[in-house]
Amino acid sequence: MKKAFLSLSVALVFIMSSCKKEEEAAPKSLYERLGGVDAISAVVDQFITNVAADPNMVRTFTPLLQEVQKGNTARLTALRNNLIDQIGEASGGPQKYKGKDMVTAHKGMNITDTEFNSLVNDLVMALNKFNVPSTEQNELLGVLGGLKGQIVGK
Repeated sequence: MKKAFLSLSVALVFIMSSCKKEEEAAPKSLYERLGGVDAISAVVDQFITNVAADPNMVRTFTPLLQEVQKGNTARLTALRNNLIDQIGEASGGPQKYKGKDMVTAHKGMNITDTEFNSLVNDLVMALNKFNVPSTEQNELLGVLGGLKGQIVGK
């Protein structure tokens, strides 16, 4: 009986340690490495602040800022929430982007390469402010960078 118990105990320890090693070996998603929704929200808030102050974004961002100055924050709130959902989903989080596709969302805005590159720089500045490591920054920018063709010149 003692041998059977000892054998069972050894088997359980082996199984438990094997499971633990598998759990430890599982890489964290980009979403987890970015810090989840709270960290992404903070970066998005800073990103929007950066864009609002960016002289290269005056043409495209001024109409939205004028609405905010009049007390209408609905579009800005929708933009913020869509960005959080888009980054969350793109980085492997539970969020689901429910906004318009990029071509439709930017149709008629005639976004230039300079404006797109300024947006990227504004995002990098926000990521830097929160000390997001370069590996995660590059991974996120790689995911989002693929959208350029759907945004510029539309």
